[in-house]
Amino acid sequence: MKSSLFTLFVALFFVGTTFSQTKEPILILISLDGFRHDYVERFQPENLSRFIAEGTAAKGLIPSFPSKTFPNHYTIATGMLPEHHGLVDNSFYEPFKGQVYTMGNREIVQDGYWYGGTPIWVLAEQQGIKAASYFFVGTEAPIQEVRPSYYYEYDGGVPNLTRIAKVFDWLRLPATERPRLITLYFSDMDDTGHRYGPNNDLELKKTLDRLDHELGALFEGLESFDLPIHVVLVSDHGMTEVKQENLILLEDLTAGIKGRVVNNGALAHLHLEDPKEKKHVIQLLQSRHPNIHIDDLSTTENYQDMAAFPQRKGDLLILPNRGYYLTDVRGKVRYQNNAARFQTQAFGEHGFTPRYEDMYGIFYAKGPQIKVGLALEAFQNIHIYPLLCRILNLPLPANLDGDPSVLESVLLH
Repeated sequence: MKSSLFTLFVALFFVGTTFSQTKEPILILISLDGFRHDYVERFQPENLSRFIAEGTAAKGLIPSFPSKTFPNHYTIATGMLPEHHGLVDNSFYEPFKGQVYTMGNREIVQDGYWYGGTPIWVLAEQQGIKAASYFFVGTEAPIQEVRPSYYYEYDGGVPNLTRIAKVFDWLRLPATERPRLITLYFSDMDDTGHRYGPNNDLELKKTLDRLDHELGALFEGLESFDLPIHVVLVSDHGMTEVKQENLILLEDLTAGIKGRVVNNGALAHLHLEDPKEKKHVIQLLQSRHPNIHIDDLSTTENYQDMAAFPQRKGDLLILPNRGYYLTDVRGKVRYQNNAARFQTQAFGEHGFTPRYEDMYGIFYAKGPQIKVGLALEAFQNIHIYPLLCRILNLPLPANLDGDPSVLESVLLH
């Protein structure tokens, strides 16, 4: 049954509007940050459930290591592992520039230096297809000197319905100006998952119901266009519970160790002043806490390519066990304040090994070229990019990690 929000939203944007036909496919790639693989089954949101029934869905989407926001969004966008496209974490040190890449530094985020590969919007623009983005990792930077024809600098305060309304504006443009690739980003489930943890059904359902309502407005609006629109819904990672007493203080853990630490919570990159001290430092770290382990980056246990971007990974990775999390003193105070504010002693985090199902995200797709009722096993997110290229009839770049055959069964032939 259509809600009043749907009816009002459609009325505002579509009354008196006519739409021209085109045979060229349109693709909308939507990221629902932090949307864990089991949320739809647990909470049965009306519109997402209908979307899944009318298209293809996977049991889960396996993130690349580390299961963090920036590396995995950009992996989805490029079909490359983080160590191949260069965003090896949400934050990391680049000795060649003497800078730390961080999500909150606008100047760095908008610097094309950091981004390898060929994001789908860059490939589209290079092939004469206009792209548009209401937020997606990398779209603010000139990558290969290319940005989407239409894009916005990230502002988490922009309401979801404002973002959706702009999609309708773009689709109403004349065919020569209309983008055929659009990316959208919604952070709602990630925000709530971090704040309350992935086991707080009350808060998660409240957020998901609102998000599902807004996505329903998008889905209904798209049906009003006489255009071959494909929608691919993904998430970058899942979420696992961390209790406040399981925070590990980095200052205590790394005291006396000479080097630079770049902390991402579920892993910290340690750049030693003297790499010859590696063996001693590993023994020291392991003796200081029973719930951490160390990756000396000599195997493919985590990053699958040891040789790629070694300077950005550091000399060692400090990895807390699942359910534990690295923080500094300021971060611990922040967690304590949030616990008091939101009346919870548990919160949600990610970044852990993709082998944990808690880290799995979602993949749902629907459109004229997409099979209906197809259920897929969980697959790694590097394989999405070739599917996007197929939908838009784009040539595949070289050096992809994604395999076109993995999602071949999704498409109608």
